Amino acid sequence: MSAVAINAALYATLGYMTYLGLFTPVIGVVRFWPAVIVPGFFSVVYGPLVGGIGAAIGIFISDMLIHGNALLSLTVGVPANFLGFYTLGALSRRRPSRLLSLLSRIFLVVIAILSLRLHVLISNLDSTISIVFTVVSILSLVAILIVDRLYPDHPNFGTAAVVGLALGSAIIGIGVWAYSQFLVLPTGEINLPIQAALLWFLWTFITEIPFLVFVVPPLLKAFYKAFPYFTQYATAQR
Repeated sequence: MSAVAINAALYATLGYMTYLGLFTPVIGVVRFWPAVIVPGFFSVVYGPLVGGIGAAIGIFISDMLIHGNALLSLTVGVPANFLGFYTLGALSRRRPSRLLSLLSRIFLVVIAILSLRLHVLISNLDSTISIVFTVVSILSLVAILIVDRLYPDHPNFGTAAVVGLALGSAIIGIGVWAYSQFLVLPTGEINLPIQAALLWFLWTFITEIPFLVFVVPPLLKAFYKAFPYFTQYATAQR
């Protein structure tokens, strides 16, 4: 339980300190969240339950500090974080699947294409945002290919990160949109169109995947080098 507590505390604290007041363009609510590196790391080292539960607790604490809407957090943020990081941790400990690896890369290409057309689907969105989203998606795909080569001890991490984050992002996108159909969002808006779900999904996934694939693997490498026992433990759990 101490690992869960540390995970939650670090996630909430780092998240609050680094979100920079940035939210989803145009519609707000979902914030910039580089702190995903914390549960991403804990999910791999200590297992999916530690990663998922710590992420769920941490996001709830940070939600209370930032927007204070407990119902929105409990119905959307908490399950999204738990399921997303539980999935990441579980998949990262499995043997690589060529099919899943291929599908995750195809998914990133689809994300890039969607991003490129995003300003068409959402009329009041600046085309610059579409371009930035597209570039980040492509860079993330390249990063995953590089990570697979540079960190052979974690051959499934890139795929696990994509799948786990895609699941969490989908829950956030659909969940916040569904919430807005019945209740007022922290921004004061209600009954937003379905396109909002797509924007929240893309914003969450695209702004968080680079941190997972660029930062977590070198952290894992350094940690396992300093504490080789955990390497043996993680291998035994597979």
